[in-house]
Amino acid sequence: MIEVSKEELRLDLTAYLQRVEEGEKLVITRQVKIIARILPAGDGLKKRMDGLVKEGVISWGGKLLSPWKPVAVNRGPELVSDLVIQERR
Repeated sequence: MIEVSKEELRLDLTAYLQRVEEGEKLVITRQVKIIARILPAGDGLKKRMDGLVKEGVISWGGKLLSPWKPVAVNRGPELVSDLVIQERR
């Protein structure tokens, strides 16, 4: 992992982006505080999550969220929000 200040990054952006393309992670700091992370585009979700767990940024059990399913579907011509407004009058 490369740690670089935003000023250093600005001076040699091309070289730092080349290193990211080669697989390194880049952490950008301002006054010693982390403000951004740049990861290689080829990393998959699992690999990125494992890296963040290893760095202590997150805790994750490895289980992915199940797809969201709507509770109700409006099949009528009126919006539910319009019906609620009418009921409140």
